[in-house]
Amino acid sequence: MITRMWRGWTSAGDADSYERFLVGELFPSMRGIPGFLGADVLRHVDGEEVAFVTLTRFRTIDDIRAFAGEKFDVPVIEPQAEELLAHYDERAVHFETSSFEA
Repeated sequence: MITRMWRGWTSAGDADSYERFLVGELFPSMRGIPGFLGADVLRHVDGEEVAFVTLTRFRTIDDIRAFAGEKFDVPVIEPQAEELLAHYDERAVHFETSSFEA
């Protein structure tokens, strides 16, 4: 499994809307992407902004390439997300992933 990590920041006023977009719209729409296994959202108040870390899980790096394109470390940002984000990382980072569940 590969985890794709990416960070973005919103204003405090846009944070709830951004989280609702991710969890309620974007990630459910990704269910049809071959190799997509799920996602987590981490949220943290960062000064006057709110930082988000998105962790999307895919079966293989080739599945990520199919989703994101040949430059698979470039983030895929939907127009609605672009409107809510104050700024974001220009690159996603990919990790081979092992999991443990209690």
